[in-house]
Amino acid sequence: MKYAVLDTNFILSCVRKKINFFDEIAFMGRSVIIPKQVIVELGGLSKSKPEARTALLILEKNKFKKVTLHGRNVDNGIVKLANENEGYVIATLDREMQNRIKNRKLIIRGDKRLEVI
Repeated sequence: MKYAVLDTNFILSCVRKKINFFDEIAFMGRSVIIPKQVIVELGGLSKSKPEARTALLILEKNKFKKVTLHGRNVDNGIVKLANENEGYVIATLDREMQNRIKNRKLIIRGDKRLEVI
């Protein structure tokens, strides 16, 4: 099975741009993985950011695989997960994290398109 691992900033950007990321990723033939720590981050942000509340509602309505990252830092955990699973596509907009990952990346191209690079 092919997977795409989603980061908090990627999910929030998709919500802001009204991109149906679950359908787009499924169309690419991939399943979604969201770290439990990302869901916790969204929960914390939902108190002050309406897009985080919307993101949590979207997550409730869709099926995805949850994983627990090791370590305290979410970004470092995603980098470690990527390095252990070469076939995973990592969905993040964080440039520093993108530079640390050798895997393919899922990015937002333009305003409405997702693309694997």
